[in-house]
Amino acid sequence: MPRKGMRSLCFSPETPLFQGSLSPSSSITSPASGFSESMIEQIIDTAAIIVAKWDGETSPYAKVTSMFYESKREAMHFIRSVNDLRKIMHFLVSGQDSGSENLIRAQRLMQIAMKRLQKEFYQILSMNRAHLDPESVSTRSSRTSTQSSLSDYDYDASPDYEIGAAKESISEVEEVSFMAMSDLKSIADCMIGSGYAKECVQIYNMIRKSIINEGIYKLGIEKVSSSKINKMEWDVLNLKIKGWLEAMKISMRTLFTGERILCDFVFSSSDSIRESCFSEITKEGAVLLFEFPEVVAKVKKSSPDRIFRLLGMYTAISDNWPEIETIFSFESISAVRSQALNSMARLSESVRLLLLDFESMIQKDSSKTTVPGGGIHPLTIYSMNYLTALADYGNILTDIISDWPPPAISSLPEISFYSPVSNESPAAPISDRISRLILVLLCKLDSKAKYYKDVAVSYLFLANNLQYVISRIHKSNLHSLLSKEWITKHEVKVNRLATSYERFAWGNVLASLPANPTAPMKPAEAKECFRKFSISFEDAYWKQISCVVPNSMLRDQIKVSIGRKLVAVYRNFFDSHKSTIGDEKSITLFVRFYPEDVGNYLSDLFIRTLTSGGGSSPSSSS
Repeated sequence: MPRKGMRSLCFSPETPLFQGSLSPSSSITSPASGFSESMIEQIIDTAAIIVAKWDGETSPYAKVTSMFYESKREAMHFIRSVNDLRKIMHFLVSGQDSGSENLIRAQRLMQIAMKRLQKEFYQILSMNRAHLDPESVSTRSSRTSTQSSLSDYDYDASPDYEIGAAKESISEVEEVSFMAMSDLKSIADCMIGSGYAKECVQIYNMIRKSIINEGIYKLGIEKVSSSKINKMEWDVLNLKIKGWLEAMKISMRTLFTGERILCDFVFSSSDSIRESCFSEITKEGAVLLFEFPEVVAKVKKSSPDRIFRLLGMYTAISDNWPEIETIFSFESISAVRSQALNSMARLSESVRLLLLDFESMIQKDSSKTTVPGGGIHPLTIYSMNYLTALADYGNILTDIISDWPPPAISSLPEISFYSPVSNESPAAPISDRISRLILVLLCKLDSKAKYYKDVAVSYLFLANNLQYVISRIHKSNLHSLLSKEWITKHEVKVNRLATSYERFAWGNVLASLPANPTAPMKPAEAKECFRKFSISFEDAYWKQISCVVPNSMLRDQIKVSIGRKLVAVYRNFFDSHKSTIGDEKSITLFVRFYPEDVGNYLSDLFIRTLTSGGGSSPSSSS
């Protein structure tokens, strides 16, 4: 009995042709217990008519025309005829009538029909590349909604695809995509059920993989070795990282999402086939995409500033992890998930090393140049810019640092003034790290304050820089990473530093006045007291006029404090003893400053620099 070309799947449920495809017993509803001879011949005759019409070997019309584009109604009739033909073949085989002429005839028709469907499947995929691109397909909110909306469509009820009101609610692109996906699914269901899954899958994988590979190429994703990355200039690598971040966004939003939606829908009749197809099409490109961050993280020479690019890549993977798990959920494509996790682990390791490098950079800063007027040190500005930028990645840093052992306090300089806040209630690892980095900065600033010859200016320098640190904390996400206790205690330290500045800068001026400014004095004693005050005030003024206090609140606080202590005492002394030294002429000779003058000069403090020309001399203006 001739059986050349006979598909074993149609006759032996135990021996599927394509690994993973459905056997007839699982994909075909068992026919009725019997078909009459006339019914069998009628079904085969009906199938023969439409199959012959679309046989490209015998029909010139079929050779140049697409059945699905020519008539949807006829295409669906063709699919139904093939399905009926398959049921007849199954019935004949199950009835041990494998040698009948009807079965041989049906088999030949099935081969011609499958060849036609292969061609239609290829044409729909290739001619609809634009409408079946991942972006068009991924406009659906989810794979579930796509399957639901498409499966609800009834070809029989609307043979010409007149969708009516539903059709008006979607765009033209979505409509064409909708139709193409439906046609592909109909053909795939028919070919898989008829034992031609292998041919169907080969066509699908060939075309769809080329689309995904083209998309990956256009996004700039390519294989890059560690050695090549290490040789790149930072500007070049930075551009590549920016490109990867954009590629990651597009890939997850459209490229892989759209392909999963399409694959799930077209091969919804077979879980194993849709898994094998999606894995074959996307695995290579997806692994290449998620491999890049791991390669970048291995760069040997890297400055602390580059941490933000690494954090950006870590964030991109972390934020998309739920989608990665969903899209690449198949076990056969677990390599993609593993690569994404490997990249995150490598990025975490590099971020930790760069944090240590940042801390080391602060500790190793050896510049001895003082900032004029005790202003904000460049190291303070750089460090706080760095830390406030880090704080924007608070959640990501929390993940990275959560299992990182806390640093040893013993590794810090022993400066009691900046000793860490007590750990009565253990802080989160991220808070420990941030507070430690600030502590390292403050300790370094303390060592730099010693380069000022004027002790008072050194205290003002420390007050200014600590106030700057606190201000930046309040204005950034750092305030949510550091405890209120930490911030409050350091605000108290600013006040203590400001008080120390006042004592060293203006202590001699206050000491020149008697403890009891209103106590009786001899004229000579009063004149000497006025003289000492004038000399000490002028000396202090000239030393402090070049000092700066950038923070307006701290500036006003210090001015008010000095004025309250100095001007009030001097006014009492002046009012009590100006008559002691004689008449108006004598006062002019011995009193160089009136209380109003002292207040005016004090109000002029902390807003000038050494290069601004200074102010008028207290003695000359008096």
